[in-house]
Amino acid sequence: MIKRFERIEGRYVEMIYGQERLAYSRSANDDLYDLAEWAERGGYPGSEISFYDCTNGKVYTPFAKRRDTIYSEPVYADGGYYFLQGDYAAQNITLYRFMLPDDAEPVTEEVASFDIGEVSLYNLRVTGKPVYVFNQDGSTFNCIYPEKFSFALEPHQTVAFVEDGKVYLEEWIEEGWDEEQDCASEDYKYYTKVIVKDFEGNTLSEEVGFLLPTPDGNYWLA
Repeated sequence: MIKRFERIEGRYVEMIYGQERLAYSRSANDDLYDLAEWAERGGYPGSEISFYDCTNGKVYTPFAKRRDTIYSEPVYADGGYYFLQGDYAAQNITLYRFMLPDDAEPVTEEVASFDIGEVSLYNLRVTGKPVYVFNQDGSTFNCIYPEKFSFALEPHQTVAFVEDGKVYLEEWIEEGWDEEQDCASEDYKYYTKVIVKDFEGNTLSEEVGFLLPTPDGNYWLA
């Protein structure tokens, strides 16, 4: 059986991790850091983010498409849907929360705003449980909301999420590569390690494993 949303545009739609009600789409897959490059070419054409309600087929678009404005992927946390809006014309990045109250119209409210010149747009993202805004710029992890802190990262490390005062990272490991032949040797191994750090960058634990996010909002270690 195929159900239909009230608005059908053929866009790529994806469920939002951690819940089963809303999916989302972005009219363009550009990232926030693309804004500066577009500015050098005369400005970004603009994009929009839409939410698809799988309980009733409704489609919600909090903001109309506006020039020089772009959106991040959303996350679900504390009953709300959080996303970033980058507005190059206004020179700010705004964190919004989209809510669907019972028997009421949807609500979009501003949570925090940041001057675009004070944050790096490279890999800027939102994570939930609770909500954090951070980026990984080269070899440094920078958190900008709800508090500011940063620490250095080792090569091949990527921040997965922040939760309960801890930063969870993944680091890929490659062993047994034959540099002389530029190929994998018979002892070649490729695997992932999970590292947990505090907000000062101190390592609390590390173990071999891969973090698999599941629809219920948890991660499984594989």
